[in-house]
Amino acid sequence: MKTIGLTYDLKTDYKFRDDDPPDAAAEFDHPSTIDVIARAIESQGFKIKRIGNVESLLEKVDTLNVDIVFNISEGISGRNRESQVPMLLEMRGIPFVGADALTLGVTLDKIMAKKIFIAEGIPTPKFFEIKNISENHLHIDHLKFPLIVKPRFEGSSKGLSESSRVESIDELKKQAEYIITTYKQPALVEEFIRGEELTVALIGNDPPEVLPPVHIKIDGKYKLHDKFYTFERIVSDRLEYICPARISQELKKELSEIALKVYDTVECRDFGRVDFRVDENGKPYALEINPLPSLSTEDVFMVVAKAIGITYEEIIGRILHSALKRHNLN
Repeated sequence: MKTIGLTYDLKTDYKFRDDDPPDAAAEFDHPSTIDVIARAIESQGFKIKRIGNVESLLEKVDTLNVDIVFNISEGISGRNRESQVPMLLEMRGIPFVGADALTLGVTLDKIMAKKIFIAEGIPTPKFFEIKNISENHLHIDHLKFPLIVKPRFEGSSKGLSESSRVESIDELKKQAEYIITTYKQPALVEEFIRGEELTVALIGNDPPEVLPPVHIKIDGKYKLHDKFYTFERIVSDRLEYICPARISQELKKELSEIALKVYDTVECRDFGRVDFRVDENGKPYALEINPLPSLSTEDVFMVVAKAIGITYEEIIGRILHSALKRHNLN
């Protein structure tokens, strides 16, 4: 029986600092989520060894005695934080599930990811970066309002609120200054895409399986217009994931093809999720790819599992078996 190590970050372990934003621990998992994932792995015929976060891994890395590590750790700080666990495992030659350090680094940094998308002809909203607030840095000639302002390297909708969508230079400056000051990183400014929001999950390699698109419903509506995914909505009952998505076969095909291209372009492995906005003319734009998406039973993968007629445990099993096959361990 193979032993699977599990690396993760718990919300309950995070120590808030005085200058932290309220969503500082948003990317971390609840203990109950880790329990569910551990049970799912055991249900597929494996032993589980809980390792914990990167600090815990540092202490145990030479005495792990596992066949492979199932990594869902978000890391501690900085734009390379998601790369910390994979890099340690790679240094010690320990196989792991999911993307490597390079892929996790370039995808957490939304600007680096968008540069790659553009180079590969993947549709993504026009953008620019604000490193500090001055007239000289606000080059918006090629963009039109409304715009949306995000932190450059955060996940789980951190830094996104109703104020993130801006309609004027004054609003843009105010929101960019908030992001730069609060999150201690540059602001990514994108043209805001009015319309619908969808996400596409993928599992596996050579080739990966593209799962059915999931529609994101906010306040009971599919046609979101100016509404968008925010941190506040994630932790409320105003957000629903709907699968199968209520879209045409043509759009489904287009989303699936773009998602697959994004996944392959950044060399994602074993599992991932690509987020989209679709404008009011039906044109999809890739916002980002998450090679370390949430596996919470309240999130996208659980919804997709139900839609395709398999269990959550089987979804986790598919991800794990993809990695075992890639490492020639199956």
